[in-house]
Amino acid sequence: MVVRDDYGDTVAIGSVRPDRIVSLNPATTAMLFAMGDGARVVGRTRWDTYPPGVRSVTDVGDGLRPNVEAVLAQRPDLVVLYASSDDRAAAEAFRRAGVATVSVRVDRVGDLARTLHLLGLVVGDSIGAAAVADSVLATIAGVRRSTAGLDPVTIVWQVDESPFRVIGGGSYLSELIADAGGRNLYADLADPSPQVSIEDVLSRDPDAVLTSPALARTMRSDPSWRKWLQDSHHRVVVPDTSLVGMPSVRMGEATVQLAALLHPARAR
Repeated sequence: MVVRDDYGDTVAIGSVRPDRIVSLNPATTAMLFAMGDGARVVGRTRWDTYPPGVRSVTDVGDGLRPNVEAVLAQRPDLVVLYASSDDRAAAEAFRRAGVATVSVRVDRVGDLARTLHLLGLVVGDSIGAAAVADSVLATIAGVRRSTAGLDPVTIVWQVDESPFRVIGGGSYLSELIADAGGRNLYADLADPSPQVSIEDVLSRDPDAVLTSPALARTMRSDPSWRKWLQDSHHRVVVPDTSLVGMPSVRMGEATVQLAALLHPARAR
């Protein structure tokens, strides 16, 4: 069988499943472990943190523009890359070295099932891949049903301070917010993390601002935000970054937590 990856490259699926996989994308590493194939992963990036057992896998450095020699030193029979322009040369180098290479791009909720299906075919575990996809998507759908009748909480999700960036409609996080019973006030912007001004954020008057612990501390010391927080209807919400940090197998858990944070009365 021959399949096509997210670069549009063809990947031949042989009769022998790969036993030494280097995953250079934390999202696909988490997928492989969730499928029950973590024992076959012999290399991962320095940014892989989930599941906890991934720390025992050899760190080969960065996932973008990876160290080709460090990856090949693990003697992989399959390399999984993030399909960005930065990784095009690496994909070609691995193929020249005779290593099967598949490149995928997981940016939205809809990419999850498609990517898992492709991984399942390539590693010879379609059943495990389908089970993971079904579980995650069923959890998200359950949260969506449970919040469907609630008044949506208007939110802005700040991800950086200088420049000031927020989550836009091009991010999976905007999708999860909608499923959790929220309304992203920047969902109309296609960019995943558009640059905006604090003045524009305040003019939109969100019910809640989601952000990181560090940025929340900065907000509370800023005069503009302090004035906004004087309104009892306004609040700062800090999700667990380990849950919401990437579009992978924890998106179901992330949606459950976001719904509880946005609608605390429902969670009681």
